[in-house]
This record gives sequence, C-alpha cells and structure tokens, in this order.
Amino acid sequence: MAEDTAPEVAAPPPEPTAAELFTAAVALLPGVTGTAWQHGELTVHAARDSVVELMIALRDSPQFAFEQMMDLCGVDWPERGDRFDVVYNLLSVSLNQRIRVIITTDEVTPVPSIHTVWPAATWWEREAWDLFGIVFSGQPDLRRILTDYGFEGHPLRKDFPLTGYVEVRYDEDRKSVVYEPVKLTQDFRSFDFLSPWEALTTLPGDEKVFTERAAERARG
Repeated sequence: MAEDTAPEVAAPPPEPTAAELFTAAVALLPGVTGTAWQHGELTVHAARDSVVELMIALRDSPQFAFEQMMDLCGVDWPERGDRFDVVYNLLSVSLNQRIRVIITTDEVTPVPSIHTVWPAATWWEREAWDLFGIVFSGQPDLRRILTDYGFEGHPLRKDFPLTGYVEVRYDEDRKSVVYEPVKLTQDFRSFDFLSPWEALTTLPGDEKVFTERAAERARG
C-alpha cells in the first residue's frame, strides 16, 4: 500500500527589508524616474522640473525627514545632449540616512532653484554656476563665488583649457593687477621615442650599456 504524502506547503515570501521599503517609498515621490543603490546609499534620478516638489517631499515627510542638504555639485558629460548632472546630497539627522538626487540639464536650460527649501543652497548653486555654467532659475544671487569678477568661462567644464584664457599678474609699472592673454613659455612637444623605463627599446647612446650587460650575463 502506498504511503500517504502530505502536500507541500509553499514557503511564505520573505518580508521586504528596510532598504526595499525605503526605495519603494521614494520611487512614488513626484518626478522620480529611477532608483539604484550605490556605495550603500540610495541614488535617485528625477525630472528637472519637479526638483523643488521632490525636495519638499523629502524634507517634510516624516518617513524621509531629510532636514539638511549637505551639498550640491555638477558633473560634466560633454558627449551628452544634457551634458550636466546636478547632484544633491541630502542627510536625515533624525533617521541617520542619506540620499543622492540627480537631475540633468544642458548649457542653457535652467534648473529650478531650491534655495526656498534649503537657504544654504544659494552658496552651492552659485558655485555650480561659477564652475560649470549651470543656470538656476529663481536664484536671486546667481553670481560668481570662487573665480574673479572678470573671469571668462567656467573652469570645471571638460572643454575648458587647462591653461585658461587669461593670466593674472601684478604690473610694477602700472602698480595694479593686470589681465593678459595666456602666453606659454614652451609649446607642447610630442616626443617620438619610447620611455627607457618601459624597457621596450634602446635609446641612441645606450647601445654600449646594453652590450656590456649582455656580455656580463654571458660570462655569468
């Protein structure tokens, strides 16, 4: 007689982790287009025009409580149409958690300012404008903050020349600081031989050294 076998009972699905619940809640916020965990922090990609509404939700909702914006910075990707990432790093002191929000823009399309959400954003938005040329609409104090008043260009753009456009020096005759076009003391030169430290070739004049070393190895 065949033995009776009890039907298999399916195991209950595992309970979602705190990180999974947090990610799911953030994904429902206005303007969020994608989420990913990187280096132990949640990175959120969002629509540019919804950034103010998103930041208010992250600040005011008790389940997020991001009271502080730690910094705002730009990242330049010249090969893209929207060449700039605008990155916001937020901190919740009460819940001990962080989040990174990223939006994109180009050289002319303004990003809504969030200085009304976190007043400290004015400093960071001025820096992003100064160094990258990212425009922030609604920012009442959008002016340079690290470079000089007469500085040309935005020095953290990937296509900005390493030498800059002008150089600054003190002119003893004029008794003042003057700006002049950059004058390189030596033009760039491309050397057509390989480095001897790479041990790939014998440079002119080194033939005797290599001959003597070969002879020593033969005698040894």
